[in-house]
Amino acid sequence: MPMDIANKKPEVEEGEVQIDLLRLVGALWHRAWIIALAAILFGGAAFVWAKFMITPLYETSALVYVNNSAVSTDSTTSITPNELTAAKSLVETYIVILQAESTMEELASVADLDRDPEELSKMITASAVNETEIFKITATSPDPEEAALIIDTLTGILPNRISSVVDGSSVRIVDNSGVADEKVYPNVTRYTLIGFLLGFLLACAFVVVMELLDDVIHGEEFLSQNYDAPVLAVVPDLSENETGGYSYYEGYDKSHSGEDKHEADKNKKH
Repeated sequence: MPMDIANKKPEVEEGEVQIDLLRLVGALWHRAWIIALAAILFGGAAFVWAKFMITPLYETSALVYVNNSAVSTDSTTSITPNELTAAKSLVETYIVILQAESTMEELASVADLDRDPEELSKMITASAVNETEIFKITATSPDPEEAALIIDTLTGILPNRISSVVDGSSVRIVDNSGVADEKVYPNVTRYTLIGFLLGFLLACAFVVVMELLDDVIHGEEFLSQNYDAPVLAVVPDLSENETGGYSYYEGYDKSHSGEDKHEADKNKKH
């Protein structure tokens, strides 16, 4: 039902858009089933994708302690801040040696891995632990056995590699996590929640946009709220009855037709 926009209430300045929040909330409430369905579908799709489509990854890690030979092992000798700083600075040097191409080549050869040095380098990460003289090496692989093999081999060849490059320095293995029992990626629960939330937001956005673009006049109340024009008449919603005519309330006509028929039958008996 068209309406001349010139009769719009002049409450909103030109270039501004008036949004009825209660109307939008009502639209969201009346279409809650669409929003719920979209959230469930997106969440289910995300669950299936994370559970069955994405290749899982496993991690094995080891903690390595940087040993500075300049620090005396005599218990009567205290370690100075400079010596600790020197040990910490060696961590970055050792990480560079660890990620060198020659180290990766030796790793592939000793562990008998069918991977090139560049590919192995992408599977291995190393970083200092809380700015201490300990650094952590982590290997990530789709095969938990392969990840453990990489770490075991690295911790075996790394001391010799470091001692051959840096004079008077060495490393000690503090801990090795072994073969991983659980995958670290993907997180199925997180993917499912993200999919659920995405479906919910997209459905809400769709309902809001459709409501804002809806320019159909739905009733007398809509006219009085949005247009500065008097309502002169309202066309009733007529329903066709069984006799071929029209009535305001079909149920009312049926009930009265039944009563009239009963009264007529009653009169015939008399």
